[in-house]
Amino acid sequence: MHYGRDASSSSRPAGIAQPEWALRLELAACYRLFDHLGWTEAIFNHITVRVPHGNDATPHYLINPFGLHYSEVTASNLIKIDVTGQAISATEHPVNVAGFVIHSAIHGARPDAHCIMHVHTTAGCAVACKESGLRQDNFYSAMLAGDIAYHDYMGVTTDLSEQPLLVKSLGAANHMILRNHGLLVTGDDVPTAFHRLWTLQRACEVQLASDAGLGPNRQIAPEILQRVPATEKAMSTGAVSNSRRMFDAMVRRAGISYDALA
Repeated sequence: MHYGRDASSSSRPAGIAQPEWALRLELAACYRLFDHLGWTEAIFNHITVRVPHGNDATPHYLINPFGLHYSEVTASNLIKIDVTGQAISATEHPVNVAGFVIHSAIHGARPDAHCIMHVHTTAGCAVACKESGLRQDNFYSAMLAGDIAYHDYMGVTTDLSEQPLLVKSLGAANHMILRNHGLLVTGDDVPTAFHRLWTLQRACEVQLASDAGLGPNRQIAPEILQRVPATEKAMSTGAVSNSRRMFDAMVRRAGISYDALA
């Protein structure tokens, strides 16, 4: 798997394999990028990623230390946990086990969901509060046509009995609007999930802006809407995906140095 920057062996702590260390650096960079974009929620919310492992190995995941701001996350202080949210290695920081309820349900049910991002952005929460949800009538929301799931609000997500309902609500979709709550996306790697969340966030922002203007919104013809997602997907094929190019560019633009993330 390709990462935005391969970590040198000199910065890698003993006991952490090179693929995991490279993934830790990339995930730490993503947390810093969220901070740069204003997608943080104090010490809450999570970006989780499945650690590379053999087919016969028990899956493990990386999560942010509970109590640290996203701007304080590093490759070294990310915590490796099991699917129940329990730390499997020594750490001085606690894990927000309750906050991992949503992530663990989806990670466990979706082998393709290597990375999961959940946010409470203002635009995302606002659209999540609307009965109509996200409309497919702007440039960004059109790209998501047919790939938006919804899950009804059932209170603060701490009850494990909600997990199968979350999985059922998401189905095979990669974007989910948690009603009255926030946004969630999945991806087979960090850049893909980031690109999906960025698109979903932009769609929510544009919808709120358009609703503030006078007059009805112009609708996109169904036959055009039907082919937009496939066109977007085709444009991102190749040895290096558009998601990878975008993620790397955004990390550079935010001035995030991988050398400072160890």
